[in-house]
Amino acid sequence: MDLKQTLLLLGFILLCSGSHECEKGFQLDIKQCVDTDECKEIPNPCGNNSNCTNTIGSYYCNCNEGFKSETKNFTGETGQCIDINECKKNSTCNNNLVCKNSIGSYKCVCPSGYRETRGDASCEDIDECIKYPDACGPNATCMNSPGSYNCNCSNGYSNYGNNQSKCLKITCEPFNSDPGLHDTPIKLKGLLSLLKSSCESLTDPDGDKRTGEVLLENLFTSTNEILSEDTLADSILLSRFLDVVENSMRLIGPQLKGPVTKMETDKTNAEVAVRRGHTPPTGSVILSTDSALFNTSWETVVGDSYPGFTFVALVSYKDLDSSGDSFNKISSTLQEEGDSEQGNITYQLSSNVVTAVVSNPKTKHLPKPVTLIFKHVQKRPPSEKESKSMNYSCVYWDEAEGAWSGRGCEREWSNITHTACSSTHLSSFAVLMALYPVKDTFELVLITRVGLILSLVCLLLCILTFLFCRPIQGTRNSIHLHLSICLFIADLVFLCGISSTHNKGACSFVAGMLHFFFLAAFCWMLLEGVQLYRMVVVVFKTTIKHLYMYMVGYGVPLLIVIISAIAYPKGYGTDRHCWLSLDKDFIWSFFAPVCIIIILNSFFFIVTVWKLAGKFSSINPDLSNLRKIRGFTVTAVAQLCILGGMWIFGCFLFQEKGTLVLLYLFTILNSLQGALIFIMHCLLSKVVREEYCKLINQMWSRKEKKYSEFSSNQSSNSQQPLRSDQNTGELKL
Repeated sequence: MDLKQTLLLLGFILLCSGSHECEKGFQLDIKQCVDTDECKEIPNPCGNNSNCTNTIGSYYCNCNEGFKSETKNFTGETGQCIDINECKKNSTCNNNLVCKNSIGSYKCVCPSGYRETRGDASCEDIDECIKYPDACGPNATCMNSPGSYNCNCSNGYSNYGNNQSKCLKITCEPFNSDPGLHDTPIKLKGLLSLLKSSCESLTDPDGDKRTGEVLLENLFTSTNEILSEDTLADSILLSRFLDVVENSMRLIGPQLKGPVTKMETDKTNAEVAVRRGHTPPTGSVILSTDSALFNTSWETVVGDSYPGFTFVALVSYKDLDSSGDSFNKISSTLQEEGDSEQGNITYQLSSNVVTAVVSNPKTKHLPKPVTLIFKHVQKRPPSEKESKSMNYSCVYWDEAEGAWSGRGCEREWSNITHTACSSTHLSSFAVLMALYPVKDTFELVLITRVGLILSLVCLLLCILTFLFCRPIQGTRNSIHLHLSICLFIADLVFLCGISSTHNKGACSFVAGMLHFFFLAAFCWMLLEGVQLYRMVVVVFKTTIKHLYMYMVGYGVPLLIVIISAIAYPKGYGTDRHCWLSLDKDFIWSFFAPVCIIIILNSFFFIVTVWKLAGKFSSINPDLSNLRKIRGFTVTAVAQLCILGGMWIFGCFLFQEKGTLVLLYLFTILNSLQGALIFIMHCLLSKVVREEYCKLINQMWSRKEKKYSEFSSNQSSNSQQPLRSDQNTGELKL
């Protein structure tokens, strides 16, 4: 130990003797600080690739040969030793040998495709065609080259540009235009032509060679244009489109150079993974887009045979469900399963549609199921009640049925934002959300039945009043009579048959009856507006012939119903109610005439009120007649508001998104309809009230007369003596 180290040690000892705390690198031993031997600590601070040397208060590391340390302290090198890459620092390999680094050393080896010769440590080419007789397979000729080899495919076969892979048979028929599809979009025909040309070039040495990246860009450019034009409304075209995309990925995927390729447009998003090599890849593979995640294994992707390359692709279509009604078609099996569980269930797409493609041609029955996790497409966050009742189904597009099917697809788990699906086959997949029909509550059913019964009673009273009340007989009374009859029959049919959906024929008949009689009621209201207009504008007390009234009141609705039934017979009756279907906007065969009648009547009433105001301000008005017509007009306008307002809410009643509030409003207005008509046309009419009073007085008088006659007869009979029949001896009264 030199003088410097001795003084340093004495200083530390003196320092420790006056304090119970030791400096770093020392430890307290019987009130003295002694040096700590860090090299004996576990684990060794220098690691396995160096020698540790202890010093007073510290240590340092001597790295082994082939290793170095990049950290230093005042005593020398310290810290872990790392390997030195001699191949980067100074390559000393000769005779075309290649430097290959190893831990702590390096070695010179022959490059790939060469082997070391015996004796002179030089390299010679390996003839892979001899060493690996099956390297190119039976459908190609193996051609050796320095350090490598190439597989020249036979006619009709290709290895998709992977020159050291086996050759597969090329089939370009999937890209032929189907002559049976006359409505094939022009963009789809152009895409098919491009893909067929690219497919044929794989076996043609002089063909148009395009890289896989260029083909992928062309594919998604065309796909984006096709989806933007909304030309896939037909399920046959949709199946053809999805099939073209799948076959295109099988053509393009093996030609991509990079291990992972991503492509995104306004309408599509895709990710493709490619692997090449003499041995097939193993382990899991995960692909993802902005709307889905695809998880499978390379063993599933490769399948039974491995030609030297493999690929897996995931394609996601954005807003594909807006391209047509064909996307909402459900297979018969899925619909029957839903109906058997919860009644008539409708479905809508709750995710983007995705297509999963792998190089394995046998994907109808996979040995292990694949997993897809979908992100829900939510326009708004669901409420707590909705989220609890939501049910999601995993489906795939069945080309045979042209509809979504759930066969082979299982839902693993689901929450508000995502659904995980497993499938034993590959195709185009999506998630459907089940929309359960609104179940009528007990309160709603009770209000409906009680309200309609009240309405029927009031309408029956109106019919009897208009039939037998002589002082009010006339054209306007006839209109009110037929209006009440139409509403009475419509409400009766509604009460008895609106829910008869179990019998399709009966349900269609009920829907047709409701269509006719509700239209007839509005037509008779139109006649009342015309009658008031003629009374005020044309001349007072102008009547309309009954034949013309019947032609408008019953003939026009009958004509509309006949035309509607011929145009779309399936429009009468739905899965939820016996009413008009929403498909093909068939509901407008009712609402369009109703809107026209309301507009026309509004015009007639505005003109009538305007003319009445002018007549009231004239010099010598006929006040009695004018006041009577004014009362007629007020009741007619109120009547139009009642029926028109009811059907404003009724417009939404039978839609899938109709709310419970609209159901209650429609039911209440429908219930009050008959009662309000009875109040307006009967109870508020002075003449009718007088007739009611006369009828009540007559009934009361007859009752009192019968009672008095009965009482007088009883008293007279009680005063007569009992007589005995002399012959029989029987008593007679």
